[in-house]
Amino acid sequence: MADIPSEDLKQTPLYERHVTAGGRLVPFGGYALPVQYPTGIMAEHKWTREHAGLFDVSHMGPGFLMLANPSGDAEADHAAIAGIIEPLICGDIAGLKPGQIRYTLLLNAEGGIIDDLMVARSPLVAGGLYIVVNAGTKDKDFALIEKAAGDKARLIRADDDYALLALQGPEAVNVMAALIPEAIALGFMNYGAFEWGRDKVFVARSGYTGEDGFEILVNRHEAVALWDELLSDPRVKPIGLGARDSLRLEAGLPLYGHDLDETVSPIEADLGFAVSKRRREAADFPGAGRILSEREGQPARKRVALLVEGAPAREGAEILDTAGQAIGVVTSGGFAPSLGRAIALGFVPPQLTAPGTKLQVSVRGRAQPAEVSASPFVPHRYFRKSA
Repeated sequence: MADIPSEDLKQTPLYERHVTAGGRLVPFGGYALPVQYPTGIMAEHKWTREHAGLFDVSHMGPGFLMLANPSGDAEADHAAIAGIIEPLICGDIAGLKPGQIRYTLLLNAEGGIIDDLMVARSPLVAGGLYIVVNAGTKDKDFALIEKAAGDKARLIRADDDYALLALQGPEAVNVMAALIPEAIALGFMNYGAFEWGRDKVFVARSGYTGEDGFEILVNRHEAVALWDELLSDPRVKPIGLGARDSLRLEAGLPLYGHDLDETVSPIEADLGFAVSKRRREAADFPGAGRILSEREGQPARKRVALLVEGAPAREGAEILDTAGQAIGVVTSGGFAPSLGRAIALGFVPPQLTAPGTKLQVSVRGRAQPAEVSASPFVPHRYFRKSA
């Protein structure tokens, strides 16, 4: 029997499926979502690494930003819609090809990260962008985008009318080949619209587990049918939030609200790649002064990956130098099923970020050995098409 939270929480279109499957439901981002199913987090994590895991990520914030008055000239219209969102972020959206997705950062005036998000150029509509933001920040994010759009563009939120499913793992491509064969031609960080059921689905070859996989935006009325069809394949099992977190941690991927917040810059977060070259050269993004200065000099702190001996060091645990002095803090930590040991992400001074650097972490008042690791802990297996 599923554990059902008593709080007044939103439900995704797949809520009843989680209850029926015995999911342990917890509050997350204002929704009741499964943290695990009866097999447990460890088994779900390993299944995803070896086969294909299916996640309900409908709590996220998908939306479409569309020019109010497109000219019909595809390149001019794309330049216009890119010009609306680029002042908020550090990514080169103008340079996107149709169907291409860019990971970027929504920044405040001081260069702190308001959110990390995906922005994609529509392959169908001139002057259209597909955007996915984080669950906990989506109302604030969308308000900022709407304000920037003014009467030049309109934002169509898709978080109520659609469900978002993530199919992740080495067998995801073969599962997708049986469901929507055309989608397997997508390369990593590309998306397209495909016919399925009675409506179109939007399929992106992306995810947040480090594995090859797909994220599928589907009309809420078709969501249960798609979920059921995917799970009818023996290579696919439902996976909860617990394994999603351990998978992204092994992949060295930051989680907003934990590893990223409005005080953290892209350089401190080790996300300098998200500050696109054209935007750096123009210095035309929020907080450019701080961010470019840190990029050329040295930030006060830097996000690192840590291998931890003993019990996991959880968020908020102090990071210590070898003399026992506090020099940083863990922002994400847990057990890595693929490695059979504890790992963590956290912030330390830049001079202590080289892989192999010996540190310590404080767990329940006791110092445990830790070592700076290369990131990711488990190699990414994204599918990149040859040029």
